[in-house]
Amino acid sequence: MSYRIKSLNFFKKQIEKLDFKSKKIIYDKIQLIKQNPYRFKRIHSKKYSKVFRVRFSINKKETRLIYVIIDPNIILVCLLDRKKGYRDLEGYLGKLRKELGL
Repeated sequence: MSYRIKSLNFFKKQIEKLDFKSKKIIYDKIQLIKQNPYRFKRIHSKKYSKVFRVRFSINKKETRLIYVIIDPNIILVCLLDRKKGYRDLEGYLGKLRKELGL
């Protein structure tokens, strides 16, 4: 199946603030997601059933890229700082509904 990558405005704003090396790491992870979106760990959400995370390190900080699969789209939601945990995740997923009209 061919998936289309979409991203929330919030995700785009987070990416803008990063340096070139960090953007390259994220780009490579997105390419892996495109090849097989189910390869990374699934996380639990109250709102969506197909929420996944990609684990990596940016500037020596553990970071997670959160994405949701809503066929035929892969929606890049946000970058989470692992130190803060997943407390804000449901709020970010709420933005998904508003922005994409789901």
